[in-house]
Amino acid sequence: MRLFVGLGNPGAKYAGNRHNIGFMAVDKIAVDHGFTPWRARFQGQIAEGRLAGEKILLLKPETYMNLSGQSVGEAMRFFKLGPQDVTVFHDELDLAPGKCRLKQGGGHAGHNGLRSIHAHIGEAYGRVRLGIGHPGHRDKVSGYVLSDFAKADQVWLDNLLRGLSDGVAELAANNNAQFLNAVAQRHARPPARPPCQKPQTTEPPASADTRTPLQKLVDRFR
Repeated sequence: MRLFVGLGNPGAKYAGNRHNIGFMAVDKIAVDHGFTPWRARFQGQIAEGRLAGEKILLLKPETYMNLSGQSVGEAMRFFKLGPQDVTVFHDELDLAPGKCRLKQGGGHAGHNGLRSIHAHIGEAYGRVRLGIGHPGHRDKVSGYVLSDFAKADQVWLDNLLRGLSDGVAELAANNNAQFLNAVAQRHARPPARPPCQKPQTTEPPASADTRTPLQKLVDRFR
């Protein structure tokens, strides 16, 4: 059994925030792969399903980001899982928007959700780092992550979420290179373009009769 955790903050107020991209990722996976409806458990919302023959539990902690580890630790202990069975989907300031990287173990880089998880289960769990870009100065970080994605972000965000869903079975099977390839392929696809339209012209077709009524009358009696 594997535990896939999406990080975010609960409630409509935060639903479109950059900080909630982890929630968005597991929501997309749940819909596309026929997981059970979400239900309240372990101080969060869970959904169950199977990927690559493996039972997968999706978890969205509802403790708010800074206390995410409470929910993750409770679920992990109930199912007798180790940190190596846990993979966390989270926003990553140090990656360009739309980029995705995997990491096993290591530090939390100041991410409050990861900091909390570290405190409850240690640092040996896996992470799916989802790039959202950086606002340019650390004083702007809080407002940046707690604001909604801009309209200009929607194309790459949609491609990223679709790519995660395309490749998640490979992630469940520990085929990390294939997972990242699925994400990259979706991210590389150009946005759909509207069909080409012929330019409008005000000039009459070559076959059009451009004579005046007087010229037409004169020509009849020639």
